[in-house]
Amino acid sequence: MDLVIRDVRVLDGTGGASYRADVALDGGRIAAVVREGAGRRPTARRTLDAGGLALSPGFIDMHAHSDLALLRDPAHEAKAAQGVTLEVLGQDGLSYAPVDDRTLAQVRRAITGWNGGAPGDTSVDFDWRTVGGYLDRLDRGFDGQGIAVNAAYLVPQGTVRMYAVGWEDRDATPAELDHMKRLVAEGLEQGAVGMSSGLTYTPGMYAKDAELTALCRVVAAYDGYYCPHHRSYGAGALDAYKEMVDLARTAGCALHLAHATMNFGVNKGRAADLLALLDEAIAAGADLSLDTYPYTPGSTTLVAMLPSWAGEGGPEATLARLRDDGTAERIRHHVEELGSDGCHGVPIDWDTIEVSGVSDPDLASHVGKTVARTAAERGEAPWATARRLLLDDRLGSTILQHVGHEENVRAIMQHPVHTGGSDGILQGDKPHPRAYGTFPHYLGHYTRDLGVLSLEECVAHLTGRPAARLRLPDRGLVRAGYRADLVLFDPDTVAAGSTFEAPRTPPVGIPHVLIDGRFVIEDGRRTDVLAGRAVRRTT
Repeated sequence: MDLVIRDVRVLDGTGGASYRADVALDGGRIAAVVREGAGRRPTARRTLDAGGLALSPGFIDMHAHSDLALLRDPAHEAKAAQGVTLEVLGQDGLSYAPVDDRTLAQVRRAITGWNGGAPGDTSVDFDWRTVGGYLDRLDRGFDGQGIAVNAAYLVPQGTVRMYAVGWEDRDATPAELDHMKRLVAEGLEQGAVGMSSGLTYTPGMYAKDAELTALCRVVAAYDGYYCPHHRSYGAGALDAYKEMVDLARTAGCALHLAHATMNFGVNKGRAADLLALLDEAIAAGADLSLDTYPYTPGSTTLVAMLPSWAGEGGPEATLARLRDDGTAERIRHHVEELGSDGCHGVPIDWDTIEVSGVSDPDLASHVGKTVARTAAERGEAPWATARRLLLDDRLGSTILQHVGHEENVRAIMQHPVHTGGSDGILQGDKPHPRAYGTFPHYLGHYTRDLGVLSLEECVAHLTGRPAARLRLPDRGLVRAGYRADLVLFDPDTVAAGSTFEAPRTPPVGIPHVLIDGRFVIEDGRRTDVLAGRAVRRTT
């Protein structure tokens, strides 16, 4: 045996009662779990005395934006220090495979605010074009050694539409739809676990339900799942959720609702309405799950607030519209008065829009302030400030959007199909603290301090349940034969160190994290181990 973790409180990922045991690891897997008093205690070359710690499966981040971070930062402490051992990438319908040269340049520009990697950025060598090529690149990682944590991938529907159709707001032709179906099928054959959409982001939002249903039928044929950021989290949110539930059931496809919450004033206290909708669908046979982050503000790009027609033609066309005074005034009217589809059908309140990051360091004075505050300091209208920032930063600015409700957050995280997802954007001078704190915040604040979940149930939400959604046969549980992706934490002290004021502060109370039985975090410090690999769809 390689290692025995002695006399540890085991939270096995099922949600069942914890128990004390010795857990033996060998060859990257769990060799034995011997409960207290159940038999001969295992021995190994190394013994770790748990010393009051709890042992759980590694946490699975069901909604991550580490698509380039994993290839840029070998330490990747934002996730490794939280106990995350697997991230699901390719979210919100926009990522970097499958692409051709044209599409790659466009998507790099479109999601610079999420991931960096704008054209001209040489920190990552974009030497792939297919999903399989991207997963192979993750496997190689740094000098062929791998990456910090494991990663699975969703085929991004918006990128697929960009590739096959372009940025036009129109129906796909039959030939274009066939092309998209082939791209999705190829991505799944090459190892993707499903397909994502970002239906408030261009160009994916231009797809109508018939197109999405056709693509979801392909996903269903490969036993994958559909993960939509649906069309509204504000006005019309319940209708948007119902649209996705109905679409997935029509396609016969498993459904996982991304960052599922009810935001903006129109949805205060309405989590029960969403949960009733989901319970009805589950009772009728829907294969359904969801993820959330344990915070009230959201995070995205500033350009995402604009109406969809402003994004038609791609980023350069958007910039041209913003430069034109007449068109910019039309955009303002939609954003501030009508409620644009980019802002979920709700007229924007600039007091809720805090700039969290900029691509151009000369614009750093915006960071940490709301658009309304900067506008007041400059003696101008908020739209004038926002428009100038969009132009000067070439659409690369990220924001925090303070539109959530605590009662909704707590109610949704208690649902049995809930899983944890950080939705963590790692770019910017002042990113959302969820990128560095989601998992310890669940364990410390919501479980220990508030009692919203029991510790056993919380761990199941972060481990066994997401592994089941990903259909991973040997991850997500503390069980003999399973991969030794494990976290040792102190239930009495575990907490997110990250705050809105200091978002990159590491967590406390998580001294050890193992991937394939190798210490990624040991005694609270990042080792040089690169044990992460691409996790491909299993049949």
